[in-house]
Amino acid sequence: MKDVIVIGGGVAGLIAARACARVGLSVTVLEATGVPGGALGSHQVAGLTLDSGAESFAVRRDAVAEFIADLGLSDEVVAPNPAGAWLHLPDDRVPNGSVSVPLPKAGVLGIPGSPLADDVRRVIGWSGAWRAYADRLMPVLTIGREHSLGELVRKRMGRRVLERLVEPVTAGVYSSAADDLEIDVVAPGLNSALTVTGSLSGAVLSLRSGAPAGSNVAGLRGGMFRLVTALVADLVHFGAEIVTDAPVTALQRSGTEDAPTWTATCAAPDTAADADAPAAPAPETTLDARFVIIATPGAQALGLLAGLSPAHAALAELDWPQPTAIELATIVIDAPELDLHPRGTGVLVAAATPGVTAKALTHVTAKWEWLAEAAGPGRHVIRLSYGRAGQDSPTAGLRDDELLALSLADARTILGVNLDATAVRGFARTVWGDALSPATVGAPERVDQVREVVAATPGLELTGAWLAGTGLASVIPDAVAAASRTRHEALGI
Repeated sequence: MKDVIVIGGGVAGLIAARACARVGLSVTVLEATGVPGGALGSHQVAGLTLDSGAESFAVRRDAVAEFIADLGLSDEVVAPNPAGAWLHLPDDRVPNGSVSVPLPKAGVLGIPGSPLADDVRRVIGWSGAWRAYADRLMPVLTIGREHSLGELVRKRMGRRVLERLVEPVTAGVYSSAADDLEIDVVAPGLNSALTVTGSLSGAVLSLRSGAPAGSNVAGLRGGMFRLVTALVADLVHFGAEIVTDAPVTALQRSGTEDAPTWTATCAAPDTAADADAPAAPAPETTLDARFVIIATPGAQALGLLAGLSPAHAALAELDWPQPTAIELATIVIDAPELDLHPRGTGVLVAAATPGVTAKALTHVTAKWEWLAEAAGPGRHVIRLSYGRAGQDSPTAGLRDDELLALSLADARTILGVNLDATAVRGFARTVWGDALSPATVGAPERVDQVREVVAATPGLELTGAWLAGTGLASVIPDAVAAASRTRHEALGI
């Protein structure tokens, strides 16, 4: 019997496993896919090793920097090009036209702190700017708290700010519409600052003034996947076992209430040699442990919990949002005309912008100097993101060549450069389709209910972005806390 089973070998699971293994607990990580790492994956494209998921982390807290230092990677932390992002929007002056403009600097999730500033007026026009400025003259409701980010912005600053500034940002960061986002999750402190300052723009300026100077994000030289490489090396060093291609299909509890035994059932991968032969039932294996930490995406975690008790099963019946399917298309291309970085480090696309299907584009070699050096002169990496909340995926049925053609067409329009298809040196696609958003309205209450039930279950812990929040700054402390509670139960430390 193991001390700890960690179900899920994404970043949260690896962090929790490492924290348990380093104090001497025997740990096995069960990962459903062929490689650990989850959202911090990597792939080879045209000879370059690139991030296939997240390529930066937020620096708003010290947790990430401290954890990276603990892994010995502090010297590898790099800041992005400060040029910043742009917006691609419908052009009101031209039927079926579009326009690209720099994203205003002094904002929070696109909400402007100075509605009459030149860079804001360039996006929303004079009428939109005056409507947004009216926020300064409106009374503030001091009783109760605002919940929906979209409703707040629409009420205080108007439709133009919401559709042309806020929606492109929230779609790119949270893959959700602003109306569906919980303010206290995506903009902590905004409600309080709104009450104190008396206006939404004043609240934004207050939050901005309290933020650390410099970039809001950082990365690792060579790619964020290096964090996973370091985590796996540490787990091997501490004697932990990582089993891949081991999806857990069931979780059972036996023994006594105070000293339970947890049994995880894994479906072994199909090893049939003949693809045309009838599929035989996959063999199953089981693994027992004193403690279990579930670190899978939300839908899988809720499914595993459902078989434990009626109280656990009821968690799946909460008002969970539908997951959004996101697909990333990565292109490596020889295009010296992109050396001038015509749209900064990337572009966020407003919904219903004519002629563009992508919701965002990252000019990766413009954002990270180390990658531009690795790629060489004239060679560029661009990555486009597809899929919006509440809509069918526009790329789900496309073949690779069709998605490449669509991505190139979108990139030409967004970047304003005539990219030649014959200059493409590599292409890859990555799908993320089963994540529950941790930021939608009602998320804090749902999470509290999950944590309450889990806390009353001896030997069980739960962690992951769907509970903790988006990004390493949220995931790392939550995973470490889950492991700390397990260590305390196991060893009293």
